[in-house]
Amino acid sequence: MQPILTPELLLAAYRHGYFPMPHPETEEIIWFNPDPRAVIPLDGFHCSRSLRRSIRRGNFTVTIDKDFSGVMAGCAERPETWINEEITEAYERLHRHGDAHSLEIWQNDELVAGTYGVAIGGAFFAESKFHRVTDASKAALYFLVEHLRAKGFSLLEVQFITPHLRTLGAIQIPARDYEQRLQRAVRQSVSFEPLVLPDLKPDHDP
Repeated sequence: MQPILTPELLLAAYRHGYFPMPHPETEEIIWFNPDPRAVIPLDGFHCSRSLRRSIRRGNFTVTIDKDFSGVMAGCAERPETWINEEITEAYERLHRHGDAHSLEIWQNDELVAGTYGVAIGGAFFAESKFHRVTDASKAALYFLVEHLRAKGFSLLEVQFITPHLRTLGAIQIPARDYEQRLQRAVRQSVSFEPLVLPDLKPDHDP
């Protein structure tokens, strides 16, 4: 039986503002196009002093696409998750296709956090994140934002706003504005790889 969520279908959906999630009871795939849409402006990520200290003192190692499966599994490790077998297989295929990517946070050679999503042109569609030590998922988003900025991306979409994402700089924009930003971003000619890491400022900096 051919998979329903093919790489071609997923990429076409993202280009038009849609993303899939299974129904919590039936697991039937539902396509979402929220209005408003949550994004993190790449020049507006809020990295607090405490987070900056945690990043520096956590002895974190950052990689991309080193353990995509491990990141997806980590994101699914929660009492209620929409990342079922069909979603996992679909994004694994998209990763092999070269369009889905992960950013990993390691501590003492152990995967302690990560995030994954889909890249099309200069747009990155963040799907989920997880952490196993304090502040590690925030660190993953920080490094993702800095990497996207360095690579020339213009759009980081995070689907729905949450209080946690709002503290990191996420905002909501009307669907019509998102569509305009999306169409400009997907026409960019940029590459997600290789990894670019920022130089952290001293602890006493704001």
